[in-house]
Amino acid sequence: MAKKHNSVVSNLILSTLFAFFSIQLSAQYQNQNFESKSDFWQNVQFGGGLGLSFGNRYTDISVSPSAIYNVNEYFAVGLGAQYTYVKQKDFYNSNLYGGSLITLFNPIPEVQLSAELEQLRVNLKGVGTNDFSRNFWNTGLFLGAGYRNGNVTIGARYNVLYKEDQGAYSDAFMPFVRFYF
Repeated sequence: MAKKHNSVVSNLILSTLFAFFSIQLSAQYQNQNFESKSDFWQNVQFGGGLGLSFGNRYTDISVSPSAIYNVNEYFAVGLGAQYTYVKQKDFYNSNLYGGSLITLFNPIPEVQLSAELEQLRVNLKGVGTNDFSRNFWNTGLFLGAGYRNGNVTIGARYNVLYKEDQGAYSDAFMPFVRFYF
């Protein structure tokens, strides 16, 4: 009976030690994961752009949120989304939506070079006497440069895939203002 009691006590002690070390190892593993996650999120910035344009019987509203990951002080990569509504009264309505892959390079703190691959779905519908409908995908590859001051970059970009009368934009050259926080 004493052997059986010693065996039960030994098993209980071993089980307790095993549980204790398992909990300690698990807590350390979870703490390491938390630290690595917080390091990742410290390098992420959110931002993008808003655009509003109004004119004589014309409206253009654009929202383009994005997030970038700063690989180091010179290089960042990210993703963006875009939605644009354009209306020329008594002529057409247009909805554009899609996403983009973004790369940013800062050779010096004040200069930002960018490359952005954008894929948009374009839904264009004529109104009034202009009864037409066009739905298509538009791909753009924008190369840009801008002046950066803190969280704001002002510059211009050029769509190297631009073809006149075959895309979502009326010109290959576009100014921009970017914000990242």
